[in-house]
Amino acid sequence: MSVSQVADSPTASTPHTGSVLKIWSLHLLAFVVPLVALAFGLTGPHVWWVSLLYVVPILVSVAIDMRSPGEQRQPTSDLPHWPFNLTLYLLVAIQLANVALAVRLGSLLSYDSPYAIFNSVIDMIVTSIVIGVSAGYSGFVVGHELIHRREKHLRLLGRLVLASNCYEHFATEHIRGHHPRVGTAADPATARFGSTYNEFFRYTVPAQFKSAWHLEKVRLGDENLPAFDLRWLQHRVLQGVVLEVAMLVGIAVFFGASALITYLLCALTSVRLLEAVNYFEHWGLVRKGKGVRTMDSWDTDSWFTLYTLVGLSRHADHHATASRPYEQLRYFENSPKLPFGYFGMVVTAVARNERFRELMTEELKRRKLGPFYEEPAVSAADLAVAEPSAAQ
Repeated sequence: MSVSQVADSPTASTPHTGSVLKIWSLHLLAFVVPLVALAFGLTGPHVWWVSLLYVVPILVSVAIDMRSPGEQRQPTSDLPHWPFNLTLYLLVAIQLANVALAVRLGSLLSYDSPYAIFNSVIDMIVTSIVIGVSAGYSGFVVGHELIHRREKHLRLLGRLVLASNCYEHFATEHIRGHHPRVGTAADPATARFGSTYNEFFRYTVPAQFKSAWHLEKVRLGDENLPAFDLRWLQHRVLQGVVLEVAMLVGIAVFFGASALITYLLCALTSVRLLEAVNYFEHWGLVRKGKGVRTMDSWDTDSWFTLYTLVGLSRHADHHATASRPYEQLRYFENSPKLPFGYFGMVVTAVARNERFRELMTEELKRRKLGPFYEEPAVSAADLAVAEPSAAQ
C-alpha cells in the first residue's frame, strides 16, 4: 500500500509512560534561546569578541537539530493544561523583556571613535541575530500558539507578542486567511512548488498584510469601508499598525536612532525566520478538496524541534485541529516529512535553497504529493475535518 493510501489517523506509537513533570520538563528546552538572548541584553554593550560568543548557542542548536533523533510519542489525554500554559506566559514575559533590552542596548552603543564604531556595529548585528532569533523562534512561535486559543485574553496576549515584532496582522491573516485557504492558490502563505525563499518572501509579506486588511473590512461588514466610518476603530489590523507605529516613534524619540535601527533589525530577523518557516511548512503542496488533510502540511519528527518550539513541528495535526494545545498535538506518519528539524530547515531554506528544493522534491515524489499527486484509493472519510478556529 502506498503512503497516499494511508488514512489520516495517528501512527501507532510507544504508549505514554512519562509523568506530567517529565513531559513538561522536556518543553523547558524552549527557554534556552530566549534566556541566552536575555543574558545578552542584560550584559550589553559588549566587547565585539564577547558579543560574537553569544551566537554559538544558536549554531549549536542548529547542529543538534540536524542530527536530532525522532520523537513519535503520542500525547495522553490526562495532561493538565496549567503547567504548559505557564511555559507560554513565561516565554511571553522574556520576549517582551528582550525587546526592551534590545532597545536599551542600541541606545547605549557608542560611535565616538573608529574602534567604538566597529565595536558598536558588531554588537548591533549580533543583537539582531541573538534577540531577533529569539523573537522569531520564541516570540512568533508562542504568539502563534496563543492566537489559536479559545480564551480572549490569550488571543490578545498573542497579538501583543506579534506586535512586539511589528507583525500583528499575522493574527488575522493566519487564523482567517491561511488556515481556511492553506494549500490553495488563494493562500499567500503557501509556497508554490519550485519557488525560492527570496521569491516567496518578496511576495508573501505584502500579500499577507493586504489579505489581513481586507479580511478585517469584511468582518466589519463592508469591503469598501468609508474612510471616516467609526467601524475603523474596531479594525484589528489598523489597531496593530497604530500600536506598532506608536512604538517605533516612542523608541526614536526617547532612545534615539541607534536604538530604533537595532530594534528594526531584530524585528526584520524575526520576520525573516517566521516566513522561512511558512515557506517550508507547505512548500509545493496542493490541497485536494475542501477538507484539510494531514498530508497538506510538512511535518518533522525531530525530538529537538518538538520540545524547543512548543510542539510547532507537529504542523499536520495543528492544521487538522487548530485549537488543540501544543502539548496535545499528535504525530501522523502519512504527512510529508522534512529532512531536518526546524532549526536546520531554516538554515537550509535560506542559505542552501537549491539543496532545499532538491530534498523537498524527493519527498514529494516519494509521497506522490504536490505536482506528483496520485489519486488515493480511499474514501472521503480520510479527510481530516478542520476544527473551528477560536472565536473571533
